[in-house]
Amino acid sequence: MFKGVIFDLDGTLVNSLGDITNAINTVLKTHNFPTLTVQECQSFIGHGVKDLVVKALPKDHRSDEWINRCFHEMLAVYRDNCTIKTELYPGISNLLDELTARKLKLAVFSNKADELTKKVVKAVCSKWNFEVVEGLKIEALKKPNPTVAIEISKKLNIPAEQLIFVGDTDVDIITAKKSNMYPVGVVWGYRTKEELVLSGAKYMLENPLDLIQLLESNKAS
Repeated sequence: MFKGVIFDLDGTLVNSLGDITNAINTVLKTHNFPTLTVQECQSFIGHGVKDLVVKALPKDHRSDEWINRCFHEMLAVYRDNCTIKTELYPGISNLLDELTARKLKLAVFSNKADELTKKVVKAVCSKWNFEVVEGLKIEALKKPNPTVAIEISKKLNIPAEQLIFVGDTDVDIITAKKSNMYPVGVVWGYRTKEELVLSGAKYMLENPLDLIQLLESNKAS
């Protein structure tokens, strides 16, 4: 029986695409670089801010100096503007209410910088008790490295196999599999259903409350 759920943040719990796109484009405009469309930015999200910056920069400006400069500029802009347009996806509020009522422990694990992950969760998800909220602190430990996910399992005091890991990218699904957690994908995020299934998602949510059906079927099995 599942006793807890670890959620990815961007593209899973919250739609942050507008704020992220605006932040990276502010930096690109500062240096007279071509800006990104929302669709381009969406395709770049999932591996952390630094990876987004690398992909957004013109190929002839991807030196360490430019990457680090624009990375810190992006963090500065986004830090002050990360909750302007960001909001919960439809149905997430109801799902979190249901999970809370069923006494499941909740956590967040994101590749967004730790400070920003905590800021967004506090601003948008303060109604619910997320016992652990972890963002990216060390580049080498970002998803799909399972180290932090396993640490979250220990902090929750729940065996990994009794945790559901919900995310919207292949990175999340691979993290779940490496951590021995149950991998669940969502269709409303930043990647396609096909990509998630191909990555090994065992269950797909067409609607947030579909997760309750998984819990019920697991209880009956």
